Amino acid sequence: MDRRTVATSLAAAALASTAGRAATARAGTKAPAAGTRPSFVETDDGASLFYLDWGTGKPVLFIHAWALNADIWEYQLTGLVDQGLRCVAYDRRGHGRSSDPGRGYDYDRLADDLATVIHRLDLRDVTLVGFSMGNGEAVRYLSRHGSSRIARLVMVSTIPPQSSGGFDAFIAAMKQDRPTFFAKGVTAFTGGHPSVSPAMTDWVVAQFLRSSPKGVIDCMRAISHGNFEAEMRAVTVPTLVLHGDKDQVNPLDRTGRKVAELIPGATLKVYEEGAHGLPITHRDRVARDILAFSRG
Repeated sequence: MDRRTVATSLAAAALASTAGRAATARAGTKAPAAGTRPSFVETDDGASLFYLDWGTGKPVLFIHAWALNADIWEYQLTGLVDQGLRCVAYDRRGHGRSSDPGRGYDYDRLADDLATVIHRLDLRDVTLVGFSMGNGEAVRYLSRHGSSRIARLVMVSTIPPQSSGGFDAFIAAMKQDRPTFFAKGVTAFTGGHPSVSPAMTDWVVAQFLRSSPKGVIDCMRAISHGNFEAEMRAVTVPTLVLHGDKDQVNPLDRTGRKVAELIPGATLKVYEEGAHGLPITHRDRVARDILAFSRG
């Protein structure tokens, strides 16, 4: 067999393998293991969601904040994997490495995307961890899909139970100069906390800029119309709320305290000098609290 024939055969085999994996994903089953877990799942409306899946043991599933991606959980992922947990984090559609279908940025669809990740990876007895907007997806998931696979819920820097709207100015600013909007707004996210270096601040801004312009605008509109009061009252899994007392984005008294009052039996932990970006300003403490709660 000459070189050209060998090359043609190898290319055909590679295409067949790729097609097989894609067909398996569309059919809703996991592709055969090939040394590492696959990095994407496909939703029923054709969006491709990137995910990280590290470690073994009890699963902890992380949902990131508005306009960020799974990388914001870096310090919790690396810390908790070393403690024997399986850590999964994914990029919301239109964010990070996931595809941008230009649609589906409402809470119902985003909760269904979360369900896709859970079912495709066959996650059970999950500690579900939401951050800011991600808490809305977590609560909506529970109301739409139930808690049979969810053992407990951690809500970090949560959103208000009911939004008061008023995001038109932010949307206009993003349409005018999105890089400047994020570069100036990151100070509210970090609160100027000394644990966040200039380099880390640049890293957060870079994450913001990897998100879809349409996706983040549509997500902000979803946030502005969010009303989760009834759904929060119906949460039945043990819930831990972590919130900073210096959160400039979602002030504690309007968000964290109210959420903890609405969810039956929820525990509120207030982080002194904590800004909105707790996963980076108080990264070790957040990891410790998630670890202790997941083992409870």
